[in-house]
Amino acid sequence: MIAQVWRLILWPRSLFPAAALLGLAAVPSASAQDASNWDGQTHSAARLVASAMSKNQDTSSFLRAGIEIRLDPGWQTYWRDPGDSGAPPSFDFSGSENVKTVNVLWPAPERFPDGAGGNSIGYRDHVILPLHVVPAEAAKPTALHLKLEYDVCSNICIPVESNLALNLNGDGAENADLTQAELRVPRPVALGQQAGANVTERAQAAAAQPAPDNTRRHAEPLAILSMHRQPGDAHDRVVVDVAAPAGAPVDLFVEGPTPDWSLPLPQQGPAEGAVRHFEFELEGLPPHTKAEGAVLTLTAVSGDDAIEVAAHLD
Repeated sequence: MIAQVWRLILWPRSLFPAAALLGLAAVPSASAQDASNWDGQTHSAARLVASAMSKNQDTSSFLRAGIEIRLDPGWQTYWRDPGDSGAPPSFDFSGSENVKTVNVLWPAPERFPDGAGGNSIGYRDHVILPLHVVPAEAAKPTALHLKLEYDVCSNICIPVESNLALNLNGDGAENADLTQAELRVPRPVALGQQAGANVTERAQAAAAQPAPDNTRRHAEPLAILSMHRQPGDAHDRVVVDVAAPAGAPVDLFVEGPTPDWSLPLPQQGPAEGAVRHFEFELEGLPPHTKAEGAVLTLTAVSGDDAIEVAAHLD
């Protein structure tokens, strides 16, 4: 799956004005405390952004930052599971100063055709990957240094590399785009739990943010109701039932316990009211691996809402 980085994709080549490419790399940066300079690459540009400090529920503090990537029209980059082709981004923060840990968060992705009969998973046009940065010592200055490697793909896939740096002090202005990206990160819920049943601080914050004209916030909760195996011809099949607002688009992604699992993308069958049925064949497991008891990560996306469920495979 990941090895197909340079494979030619067989859909038509898109043509872009040279001025648009020059404009992408020349986007002006924000003030030094809020963003790094843009690093323009082939058909893309990347930078680090920062926002105000935040706290976890256990009151421990962390610095909020993000990796912002802009892509030319018709180009995309990949999620942590790239799907049938491509490679996920890689992050090297080893050159950072006064950094204990960096947690990379992943906003809800979308699937798109890879041009060879399969589908990839990722982002088009623009994405911010939020970062939660824990300093080694709270009283000392923190500097984030990132070696970022990611693929940009259209009719071909091109690996690019950016070296980015940004000082973090936690007292910068609130970054509205970063906040929106954090709200797009799937909420962890339990199997069968309707995440919208309880009003949380996160839900209140999301409601306070103006929604784009082409989206709507769901009044009905999104939930992954069940997951079970069924016997198949060559491989067993896994069936997943998802509850979502009637008429709303829904997609489902599945990941194994480790990155060397290469499970197929779930396919959606006929809906029964608000319940959507997805299924995939239980193949792509590492050699000598048993499926029984494995914990799969299920990510359901519906419009501007997304949830993540860890479920044991029976």
